[in-house]
Amino acid sequence: MNATRRSRFLISLLFVCLSSAAALGTDLAKKEAVIASIERQKPELIMLSDQIWGFAETALRETKSSKVLADYAEKQGFTVERGVSDMPTAFTATFGSGKPIIGILGEFDALPGLSQKAQPTKEALEPGKPGHGCGHNMFGAASLGAATAIKELIADGKLKGTVRFYGTPAEESVGGKIYMARDGLFKDVDICLAWHPADETRADMVSTQALVDFIVEFHGKAAHAAHDPWNGRSAVDGLELCTHGINMLHEHVKPSVRMHYTIVNGGQVPNVIPEYAKLWCWVRDWTRDGVDETFRRVQDIAKGAALMAGVEYKLTLQGGDYEMLVNVSGERVLYDNLTWLGPIQYTPEEQEFAKAIQRATGKPEKGLNGSIKPLEGQIPEGGSTDVGDVSWIVPTVHLSVTTAPDGTPWHSWPVVACGGMSIGHKGLVYAAKALSATMVDFFEDEATRKSIRAEFDEKSKGVAYRPYIPDGPPPIPAQ
Repeated sequence: MNATRRSRFLISLLFVCLSSAAALGTDLAKKEAVIASIERQKPELIMLSDQIWGFAETALRETKSSKVLADYAEKQGFTVERGVSDMPTAFTATFGSGKPIIGILGEFDALPGLSQKAQPTKEALEPGKPGHGCGHNMFGAASLGAATAIKELIADGKLKGTVRFYGTPAEESVGGKIYMARDGLFKDVDICLAWHPADETRADMVSTQALVDFIVEFHGKAAHAAHDPWNGRSAVDGLELCTHGINMLHEHVKPSVRMHYTIVNGGQVPNVIPEYAKLWCWVRDWTRDGVDETFRRVQDIAKGAALMAGVEYKLTLQGGDYEMLVNVSGERVLYDNLTWLGPIQYTPEEQEFAKAIQRATGKPEKGLNGSIKPLEGQIPEGGSTDVGDVSWIVPTVHLSVTTAPDGTPWHSWPVVACGGMSIGHKGLVYAAKALSATMVDFFEDEATRKSIRAEFDEKSKGVAYRPYIPDGPPPIPAQ
């Protein structure tokens, strides 16, 4: 290349760089503003997460957890509506006006029996009590922090539209989002975002499992088990025949199907023919159609079991989840923001904490993985979420962020331990930054929103959303 051509090339390259910087300058300034907002909020977000970690309230009993989040939202200037969809712990927090409307989801329910201290060895904080074995204490706090960062830009006139935070209870039980979806709380939203604690960081390109949750009750006739058993009809016989049938069915379903159950009531004493038995079952598959097919066969098994045992049965649908409708267009925008933020960095002390957990749980001592997983090559993992239902109503973009060591057993004490200390804190702050930066793109770029909507419309074509819940309000447990 001669000197003249080289000069022209360098001038052209400089022009392109300056033009790109000018085009991105406003967005970058706004993204840097939301990152700065998260840093300012950081002490309060960690405090919120730690409070909810300490409350450790289970599904639809998250009174204190819901209140601290809703109170924080009101303090930041959101309009808060509490007790939506007949759930005392569900709420929405809205700021702004007009379109686009960008929603963000936040969870805060704990799991029974997983109480744990914030230490790398197993020891209950309060024996027998709940604990945040799925990291939802971080979920709600980070999402609300992201919503607040966007709210500040709307208040300053730097973004136009509406941001709405959804406080969604009972993800681990009946699925609070399903009742909110049934009641139309997402129908005006353009795009919705969610995240979840994990052992790696990624823009989620794989779906979750659809699920149906149901109870089978058997009613027989009591009698003395030794004196006149012929006068009895054992409800437990019906239950055992049902579980045997389900176990036989395992051989004749697709590899993607999962069926699991627990015996809630199997009689009281050996010398009485039990007149009542109760079985709690879940059926999963990668698609709703697959779940429906297997569920029909399990219903036939329950009916046949009752006939063989000479007892009555009742099958009650409790709930269920759709599979996640992945929006690739939205996930690519999220991934770009992850690469812009870079990986999560950990201290030697945090890595040692993680390795101690891995030793205690028999896992390879790899420590924490704060790198960003590529979009391609992600392997589907088992699990279901009511975020899946939302994704069939509004385009939904989902993020996973490292909050526990590589290979950590989920729904277990190590997740609780990490969620109550700096490892979890770093994850929630990172999630808030990634979500808020991505929301800037969604607010600013109409072409991106149209691409996301077009993909959603094509993938959901012909599907009429019908929730897997019974009629009526959610089953609020007694306190």
